[in-house]
Amino acid sequence: MLSRRAFTQQAAALAACSPFLATSSLLKAAEAADVPIFTQQYPWGTFYRRSKKDASDLNTMLAEVKSCGLVGYEPIAGSPQQMKTIAEAAKKHDLKVESLYVNSTLHDPAQAAASIQSVLDIAAAAKDACGTRIIVTNPSPIQWGGKQNKSDEQLRTQAESLDQLGAQLRKNGQQLAYHNHDIELREGARELHHMLASTDPNNVKFCLDAHWIFRGCGNSEVAVFDVARLYKNRIVELHLRQSHDGVWDEAFGSGDINYDQLADMLLDLDTPPLLVLEQAVEGQSPNTATAVEAHTVGREYAQKTFAKLIAQ
Repeated sequence: MLSRRAFTQQAAALAACSPFLATSSLLKAAEAADVPIFTQQYPWGTFYRRSKKDASDLNTMLAEVKSCGLVGYEPIAGSPQQMKTIAEAAKKHDLKVESLYVNSTLHDPAQAAASIQSVLDIAAAAKDACGTRIIVTNPSPIQWGGKQNKSDEQLRTQAESLDQLGAQLRKNGQQLAYHNHDIELREGARELHHMLASTDPNNVKFCLDAHWIFRGCGNSEVAVFDVARLYKNRIVELHLRQSHDGVWDEAFGSGDINYDQLADMLLDLDTPPLLVLEQAVEGQSPNTATAVEAHTVGREYAQKTFAKLIAQ
């Protein structure tokens, strides 16, 4: 497998000779690199609900995940006990669980300590059962779907709690990756920026979900690249989702966000981020493909797009 540096040097040399040769070489290198692409639990639930399939049948779901050529699965866990079931199903289908999504409530001093401990307990169980190394969390809003924003004091409490959680996870050999939805982009993105600007970069890494930033900033690709530029050295994971005219697509591909440009921006990272498909569907999304069909197309596009990030 080509190192990232060798890959980009070869591409540059070929481009100087022939754009066609460069393109052909990049495509071949992408195939040879066998770029590992993971998937998140959430999008499968949206596809299954649309087709009225049982999303609680984990073995059936992971069999379909595996059939798409994906190498791993990022579950959403609410208790340590869930990890045994997840680990058994993932092992049965030869899928890695390198990352885990866990909810948390960190802005309220009365709840923060218990929430931190809950995440730590789940993370420890995930490490023991699956070797999970990245713990992704999006601190809950005051009210799901509501318009109320956190106060400055609540943001300070949340950032301090997030930093404490990240420090404890580091002691366990794991990384905390902060994740946002669109609500954290309100009011000048004050919540997102405070979580990253006021925490220790060693304790709090970043799961960049480009499309939530895009949507949270009024469908702005400029905002995506600005956030990536500001915090790229903390990015350990990418959640991959695409849209056309702001509406989620069925399969990850070309669209509103130029992921080729995003990949180019991340070329100088020492360690390439974990690549996790989160191509969910919503009410106005096209309805032409099954979950397996859409994720197979998305996996192939993601491999081609992010092959340049793969290290030896």
